[in-house]
Amino acid sequence: MGSSFSTVEVLAAIYGKVLRLDPAHPGDPNRDRFVLSKGHGCAALYAALAERGFFPKSWLDGFYQNGAKLASHATHWGVPGVEASTGSLGHGLALACGMALVGKRDLRPYRVFTLLSDGECDEGSTWEAALFAPFHRLDNLVAIVDYNKIQSLGRVKDVLDLEPFGAKWKAFGWAVREIDGHDLGEVLPALVSVPFEKARPSCIIAHTVKGKGVSFMEDKLLWHYRPPNDEEFEKALAELEAAA
Repeated sequence: MGSSFSTVEVLAAIYGKVLRLDPAHPGDPNRDRFVLSKGHGCAALYAALAERGFFPKSWLDGFYQNGAKLASHATHWGVPGVEASTGSLGHGLALACGMALVGKRDLRPYRVFTLLSDGECDEGSTWEAALFAPFHRLDNLVAIVDYNKIQSLGRVKDVLDLEPFGAKWKAFGWAVREIDGHDLGEVLPALVSVPFEKARPSCIIAHTVKGKGVSFMEDKLLWHYRPPNDEEFEKALAELEAAA
């Protein structure tokens, strides 16, 4: 859940204001695409899709249950609005590159957005894709990195430090902007400004907090994996409702 809470504002902006798509026609060939590369954060994605009307909100009640439609990693099979099944980290950016390249070659107007975790930027496949996109001048591609500074086994700086992070993307040929990923006053202007430069893919580094919005989850490694028990759930819900 911590990995979902760090992306809520970004997903709300993307699905509420940015993506050009129609829930009634999820297969429209000219629709914008969104790939959740950090597939383990899919609870927030499913919530955004349900809010946008891709499927009934009642589906959310069965999340991560045996036989339910919504699996614990983003799954496109039978789930309208999910472009690709993801969760094997380091693959989402490459998928998005392929979609963007096809759009360019077919002269389609769509954009492709993908949301990565900071931890998957340890993967060589991520940086291979990061080289590919500028080479092919994919200015219809936007990579957003959820930089919450915590990955599965520890803090990013202690597992494999990414800094200077923005400079790395710039060196690979991307147009880069760094934002507060929880401030819609920064998130939305960045998203609606893409491409930042003609003929270059755009990278948005969103500085976030794992577990944002729930006091006992914020910036805690424990909540990368652990679900809340009944008491914790009620406390978290009360905090979120109070802040709404």
